[in-house]
Amino acid sequence: MPLFRLSRMAAVAVVFVTSLCAEEPTKKVGIIGLDTSHVVAFTTVFNKGPKNPADAAKFAGFRVTHAFAQGSKDIPESTTRVPEYTEKLRGMGVEIVGSIEQLCAQVDCVLLESNDGRVHLEQVLPVLKAGKTVFIDKPIAGSLADVIRIQEAAKQAGVAYFCSSSLRFAASTQAVARGSVGKVKTAYTTSPASLEPHHPDLYWYGVHGCESLYAVMGTGCVSVKRDQTPEGFIRVTGDWGDGRVGVYREADRKAKGGPYGGLAVGEKGEAPIGKFDGYEVLLEAVVKMFRTGKAPVTPEETLELYAFMEAADESKRQGGAEVKLADVIAKARAEVAKHR
Repeated sequence: MPLFRLSRMAAVAVVFVTSLCAEEPTKKVGIIGLDTSHVVAFTTVFNKGPKNPADAAKFAGFRVTHAFAQGSKDIPESTTRVPEYTEKLRGMGVEIVGSIEQLCAQVDCVLLESNDGRVHLEQVLPVLKAGKTVFIDKPIAGSLADVIRIQEAAKQAGVAYFCSSSLRFAASTQAVARGSVGKVKTAYTTSPASLEPHHPDLYWYGVHGCESLYAVMGTGCVSVKRDQTPEGFIRVTGDWGDGRVGVYREADRKAKGGPYGGLAVGEKGEAPIGKFDGYEVLLEAVVKMFRTGKAPVTPEETLELYAFMEAADESKRQGGAEVKLADVIAKARAEVAKHR
């Protein structure tokens, strides 16, 4: 074969291999709501890198480029944070824009971070309209009816999304969720449960422990009862209807060993669950969704999780009576239908 033909083939091969090895274009991430410390933590990972440089590949190709500052409109502990977090994001090269529509026009995917769940429906609708894959930070909404509205809108738009606490993705919890102790028969989790008067009690912070509980128990809870521990902390007992029981307990923030934890008992033994492993485990799941378009938590599980927490409030209103999740969901669906 003539030398010039060999040289030409070699050149083509080099170009082909180079194109395969070239990095994918950076995906632009937009943030909505600058009233939670999560926005600083998340942007730091994307724009400066994870704590362990060896984990950089997990987040490669994504950068926070734009943010819309408005979060809660009336919760003081949220509104007072906006100026500080806005400046911190600017310091990491993030452009602050004046509307969600403007943000969506300039990014590829979205982190909806507003601390106040009540504003999530209003804020996510233009994101869905723009077809942007979106992670919705907890709580997904401020009411079970709005959870349903968000899910219906996302389904109609055909947009991938999920909502979760970072605790769901802790290594010990995920090990049990993957079957390390077999099918879980009983489980309990603990987390702080500070309250916010505009949200169902557990939506605001108890959701962390409830996420851990659902990660290992899965869907199928039939009813809940709410009472208190001897120390006066919230306790919610869920009956999965097949002899399986899951319990969420409010924890003292000063508890020995930390306020986050729990235990799962399965067919093959028992294992600790409910640990907080930081935010990067959550962001890894978010990035996988951004890359694949597949959410790691189903809408059905999210709906049941929030119904579990709403049913706990209804049980409280009824003096600790047993409340069926199906009844709570039906009531929320009726409210949605009434106001269509």
